[in-house]
Amino acid sequence: MVPSAAGALTDRELMDRALAAAASVRTSTAPNPWVGAVLCTADGTTHVGATEPPGGAHAEIVALRSAGDTARGATLVTTLEPCSHQGRTGPCAEAVIAAGVARVVVGVLDPDEQVGGDGVARLRAAGIDVDVGVAASDVGRQLAPYLHHRRTGRPWVVLKTAASLDGRTAAPDGSSQWITSEEARADSHRIRAESDAILVGAATVRADNPSLTTRLVDGPSPRRIVLGTARADAAVHPCLEWQGPIGDLLDQLGDDGVLQLMVEGGANVFAQFLAEDLVDRVVAYVAPALFGGDDGRPLFVGKGASTIDEITRGRFVDVRRVGPDLRIDLEPG
Repeated sequence: MVPSAAGALTDRELMDRALAAAASVRTSTAPNPWVGAVLCTADGTTHVGATEPPGGAHAEIVALRSAGDTARGATLVTTLEPCSHQGRTGPCAEAVIAAGVARVVVGVLDPDEQVGGDGVARLRAAGIDVDVGVAASDVGRQLAPYLHHRRTGRPWVVLKTAASLDGRTAAPDGSSQWITSEEARADSHRIRAESDAILVGAATVRADNPSLTTRLVDGPSPRRIVLGTARADAAVHPCLEWQGPIGDLLDQLGDDGVLQLMVEGGANVFAQFLAEDLVDRVVAYVAPALFGGDDGRPLFVGKGASTIDEITRGRFVDVRRVGPDLRIDLEPG
């Protein structure tokens, strides 16, 4: 661990504070990234900033404004590389230079083509000491949807499932509410609030008539998309009804600034996304319940892997209890 300029806090400790600040604005900054920054002055005083809603200040500027003249000679820790271009706001790198900051610590570089290392280069050209990569894995996980969007042009796709321990989503008669607990449902609504768009198939609309809102949590409801056609009085309206290839849809959503797409069902839609290798994360809620047979409705339908060598493998990135249920996060590939 490298001590901060004041010697009181390490770079990692300051970055942890920046990560917490970024998490606090996760649902309010899109299509801009949710960034946190902490400025530590020579006397050890810290000033915390987080990205404001679109049109507002970036995290670094918020921290600099809080510090005022005491920013001179300070250390600035930020989760994402300071921007170097003129957008809705001015370039943060130039503001950092003008404030007289002595050292900058960056979690990850910004893959945006308008930045791509130029922010760090400008800081170093101005004589500022810059370190890159502190808590990079944690920052990368927090900013995964943004980083993925900037690298691929497509949204980060989160496939959310809820099932019994034996992998069933509904009884043979179609009844399904509620397999998982209210705590799990609220947790899934937080993912909705973090997502810029949410998608279900037309069959799910016909069967469940979902509203796909964030009614169980505070936060914005995502843009709604139906694969196929929704009846005129469906609760999902207003929505985009999509008939073409899913890849084309992801391209369009990426162009529209959608950073994260949540896919909520049903089994055929899940199978389509998985078969086309379009899933970046699976969030599976598993209830302590058993249907006890093979006639309940499965998570996926259609033709799956024909041999063990063809199954989709991945890695568990998080496992935790949510109320009486388990939440399991998996990244395929």
